[in-house]
Amino acid sequence: MTGMATQDRLIESTQELLWERGYVGTSPKAIQQRAGVGQGSMYHHFDGKPGLAAAALRRSAEQMRAAAEADLAGPGTAYDRIAAYLRRERDVLRGCRIGRMAQDPEVVADPRLRAPVAETFDWLRGRLAEVIAEGRSAGELRAGAEPADLAAAVVAVVQGGYVLARAADDAEPFERAVRGALALLAAHRTD
Repeated sequence: MTGMATQDRLIESTQELLWERGYVGTSPKAIQQRAGVGQGSMYHHFDGKPGLAAAALRRSAEQMRAAAEADLAGPGTAYDRIAAYLRRERDVLRGCRIGRMAQDPEVVADPRLRAPVAETFDWLRGRLAEVIAEGRSAGELRAGAEPADLAAAVVAVVQGGYVLARAADDAEPFERAVRGALALLAAHRTD
């Protein structure tokens, strides 16, 4: 097995464990077992659990950005693209890989772990604001609330929807939040 394959397996295993268990609940032993590697392999590639977790969070952030960008850069009006982002198939009851980390005290306390989380949400709010501003420029959306404010609301709806769905152990609260966000956004349409 090549070093890169081992490193990728370690990162992928850590991504899954962080999503399932959070930072504190993810032990180096669990990572090694899931990846099928020994302790030496882990410490050969990373400076321990914090370094590996930072790499896993960066990869999760890149994947989240790519998925969001695929929707937000897709065809259609600004409303259509935001609707595609909001309606994208998600594992709602597992929550957001990145959003869940913002609720983990160990992640928030460590600047190296918190950075990919904060940067991802900053990027997402900025990208949504760009799409909203594009919609206004194209005459698809009326002026009203600032694009940055609407973008922050969309992100809050998604993250809050995850929390409500997990609390209810049912995807319906997430779906209801998405429908509500789309109705609010639709109120700004010019058609």
